[in-house]
Formats: sequence, C-alpha cells, structure tokens
Amino acid sequence: MTDSLFNGHRFRSLTIVDNFSRECLSIDVGQHIKGEDIVGLVERIKSMRGTPNFIKVDNGPEFISKELDKLAYENKVTLDFSQPGKPTDNAYIESFNGFRDECLNINWFLSLDDASERIEEWRRDYNDWRPHSSLDNLIPSEYLEKQDTRNSVFSPIMACNNLG
Repeated sequence: MTDSLFNGHRFRSLTIVDNFSRECLSIDVGQHIKGEDIVGLVERIKSMRGTPNFIKVDNGPEFISKELDKLAYENKVTLDFSQPGKPTDNAYIESFNGFRDECLNINWFLSLDDASERIEEWRRDYNDWRPHSSLDNLIPSEYLEKQDTRNSVFSPIMACNNLG
C-alpha cells in the first residue's frame, strides 16, 4: 500500500500474512520496495518460521524479479501469482488490507521511522490482541497452539501484497 508522510513524501508498505494462522508476519515500510528487499524479508521470516511451501503474490514488479524467482527455485517454494484484476485470488491479504482504515488513515507520519514504529505497533495489536472470526475467535498465537502441525500436512502459505 502507498501512503504519505506529513510532508507529502510517499512511502510503501509490504504486508506478509500467514494464510494458515492469519498472523501478520511483517509489514515492511520503505520509499521503494524491490525484489531484493522481499528476498531479505522472506529469508528473515524463514529463519523464524521455516520455509513456506507457497508464496501467494500479486503481479507487482517487485514480485516478478530474478531475486525472488531464485529464492523460490533454491528453496522449492511455489510462487503463486494472482490473476491481474482479481483481488479475490488473494482474499486473505485483501481482507487484511483493512489496515489502511485502521492504521494508515488515522495516523500522521513524521518520518519513515515514525511510520515503521506506528505500523509495527498496529501489527502487534492485530496479532496479539485481536481475535479473528476465521480462527474461531482466537488470536493467531492461540490458534497455532491448538493446532498439531507436527504430524499434519501443514503447508504454510505466505501472502504478500504491495499495492499502490
């Protein structure tokens, strides 16, 4: 998503959500987000959560990059691109993007650091305090605790979005 600082300078936010647990794994903020930024973010998440089997992405240029394609190939990760003009192809991330109304539209950001801090506070609240109806009104961590993913065919799917 794109938003602006108080002085009109635009910034982008890249959201990554685990479709299984509905946990927002990251919201990365920057003036420009490139393929190598996404790779670094996925590598960081991979070190904490393991390698996803699928990454569902839109068709932004940052997702159609040699760097992300290489990461997917080396880790046997399927990149699943949504159809252009079909936001329902990536419904979980689209519903998550309500964060515009709940965070971006109600804050006045003084700098990229300020935006990162406030957005991170919102992400923590979203993950740690807000029950999700799709998770039987549990928060993501409670939902994950109740799941026995060790012996199941659990395949994490990350959904990424960087809409303008």
